Amino acid sequence: MEHVGVAPMLFTTEEYAARLAAARVRMQEQGLSALLVTDPANIYYLTGYNAWSFYTPQLVFVPMEGDMILFSREMDANGAFRTSWLPPENIVGYPERYVHRPHLHPFDWVAYALRARYLIAPAAKGCVGLEMDAHFFSPKGYRSLVNALPEWTLVDCFELVNWVRAVKSPAEIQLMRQAAVFTNLAMQAAHDAIDVGARQCDIAAAISQAQLSGTAEAGGDYPAIVPMLPTGQSADTPHLTWSDEPLKPNEAMIVELAGAYHRYHVPMARTFMPGKPSPQLEHLARATDHALAAVLEAVAPGTPVQELSQVFNRTLFEYGYEKASRIGYSIGVGYPPDWGERTISLRSEELTVLQENMTFHLMCGMWMEGYGYEVSEAIRVTDTGVETFTAFPRGLVPAGEARLAAAESSTLLGNPGERAVSSGPGLAGLPQPLTEPRRPATPRFGFTTPTEEPMTGPVGIVARNAERADRDPAWPVTPEPEAEPEAENGDASPGQTP
Repeated sequence: MEHVGVAPMLFTTEEYAARLAAARVRMQEQGLSALLVTDPANIYYLTGYNAWSFYTPQLVFVPMEGDMILFSREMDANGAFRTSWLPPENIVGYPERYVHRPHLHPFDWVAYALRARYLIAPAAKGCVGLEMDAHFFSPKGYRSLVNALPEWTLVDCFELVNWVRAVKSPAEIQLMRQAAVFTNLAMQAAHDAIDVGARQCDIAAAISQAQLSGTAEAGGDYPAIVPMLPTGQSADTPHLTWSDEPLKPNEAMIVELAGAYHRYHVPMARTFMPGKPSPQLEHLARATDHALAAVLEAVAPGTPVQELSQVFNRTLFEYGYEKASRIGYSIGVGYPPDWGERTISLRSEELTVLQENMTFHLMCGMWMEGYGYEVSEAIRVTDTGVETFTAFPRGLVPAGEARLAAAESSTLLGNPGERAVSSGPGLAGLPQPLTEPRRPATPRFGFTTPTEEPMTGPVGIVARNAERADRDPAWPVTPEPEAEPEAENGDASPGQTP
């Protein structure tokens, strides 16, 4: 592979060649003679092309043998010439008249261009893979390819290139470490901006400023997802953004964001408390932090991914909670609307085995009835254990009047380096679970009904939905109240209607 384009290469020609070779190995294993790549993250991964053009159809044709060809909108072809390492003859722009037409689709033209280059028949010897679950591959685009290329057997490639991306190169790890610097800075900007009376939109603006400004040495990239700020009672729901409402006293704010550098993302979530948290929220935070620390201690190459989920839930169970949703996912290159790689999920049925230089967002979110808690770490699997990309205090982080004192204790390091979790706070350094017995959940539209009845112990757990309190069969069932005896004179008992 020779670099003949005008764009400076972010990675070496050898690394790009290795990526293409790895994709072709998977193509051969799946019986594919060609692959059509439409996910902008995968296009970037293979070719280096980077622009906000994915809202119009574009694809890379990857044959089993021969050169890749990038097809994009005509006005974007020069952008590919400026950012991709591909030679100019392998960057092809389709005419503007095909953009946003009800009776035409750009892939009609792309199919004809492939036919004019005599590339249809060679690819017809096997199946041609499509990224059927890619965000920007539309049903109309699929129909255009089916109609225009009857010789081809089009099949789902099942995120083929995404899986190649799962194990990062040393150069990719360095980009993620730089992204982590911006992650820490953005979270510190959130910490400084959160205060009673501060508008949510202003906190989001402070985060975005830090994400893009970066440092004097390097600037940040736009993230694939905007800052997410579930606040107060709405913290019981993930993936909410912001409003123009001011922050109220004793109202927790969850902040989930990512630093991005050359499209590589490092996310982080923290929960800030400008005031006094409720006992339920304190207990939930303690349980979640303990479970996160237990997972970090379990990370090592050769460990099945499902064990991480099991460790998390076993630890969470000690506090009277369980979590049905996944606790993380693979990360790396990202374009809107997602910074995840859509491959490995950290959940109990995942059979993937951890390998060195896999990278994950270990996302421990617990969403209850009227409150919630999030804490996360972006991690790399090392040859012996785990590296956390970011360094920011966990737990319910004080904000508002206490934020200056909290800021003095936080360490803004973008690359803390490989470390054994046990040398940090570890399990022994965290508060141990309470010993009160668990109580059964009460179903209500799939949720647990809050109750005013106190539990044995200082804290009453009110859990919800997938993150519900454990239904302990040993917990005694509350007997039904006995019926009041009928009055001898035939009158109705108190509270009854005669």
